[in-house]
Amino acid sequence: MTSTTSQTRPTAPKWRSYIAIGDSFSEGMCDAYPSEAREPGSLAEHLGDDGEPGSDDGLQRGWADRLACSLSEHRRAAGLEPLAYANLAIRGRTLVPILEEQLPAALEQRPDLISIVGGGNDILRPGSDVDALCEKLEGAVAQARATGADVLMSTGFKAGGGLAWTRGRTGAYSSNIYAIARRHGAHVMDIWGMRSLFDLRLWAPDRLHLTEDGHRRVVSAALIALGLPPEDLDYDEPLPAQPAPALVEKAKADAEWARNYVAPWLKRRVTGTSSGDGREAKWPTLTPWPPPAEGE
Repeated sequence: MTSTTSQTRPTAPKWRSYIAIGDSFSEGMCDAYPSEAREPGSLAEHLGDDGEPGSDDGLQRGWADRLACSLSEHRRAAGLEPLAYANLAIRGRTLVPILEEQLPAALEQRPDLISIVGGGNDILRPGSDVDALCEKLEGAVAQARATGADVLMSTGFKAGGGLAWTRGRTGAYSSNIYAIARRHGAHVMDIWGMRSLFDLRLWAPDRLHLTEDGHRRVVSAALIALGLPPEDLDYDEPLPAQPAPALVEKAKADAEWARNYVAPWLKRRVTGTSSGDGREAKWPTLTPWPPPAEGE
């Protein structure tokens, strides 16, 4: 007879190390670490981050850091050593720099699991070639799989509102991601199909990055993609309904969004600059996760 203890033993992830590469989504934009993580001797101080709590310049957490915590907690609960984790993602990066700069640095550390998530910034640019992006991505997945690492990819978001014009490209890109995963034995996180993310309340004011709650929900999608139980069984349940805003209020909000976020984005495209210029990876080297400042 199976003992009660064995029946309730938590699932122990097989991966001993995990590295995330990508853009602002994997960096964790708009999900800042709490203020206590910024005290002397904290994780933020260790990383040399001097941004203000809650700002885009501060130390961001996001789904990848949260996924690492979940995997590590399950390993500890099963009596195994904690997960080693690194995050090389940098906001604003397009797919080629991710694959040419971050991927080699990640593979040098020989992770058991690597998430390769990018392409969203490319799709936002006029004239982007989805087929060319997918060809580059497949080469990267094949390279990572050749080292013995498992690979986690993600579909794109089914954007609405002012970004609905990206749906065609994102849908084609997402379909190719599933095909790449099938050919190379990779895992796919289904963001495209998450109904809960259709709600703007799970998005930051820039409408490009998720809130803390949005990132938390993505963690469950990632765990399911890896064949593990989600942290929240209701992660994809829509938020409670609320009255639709009046047309005047909606128009005002859209105009404010365009002024505060779309205009600066367009300016960066014209000037050839990026929000990630001058930034370095927040967690470049595999480290037992979570580090003491966050785990104690």
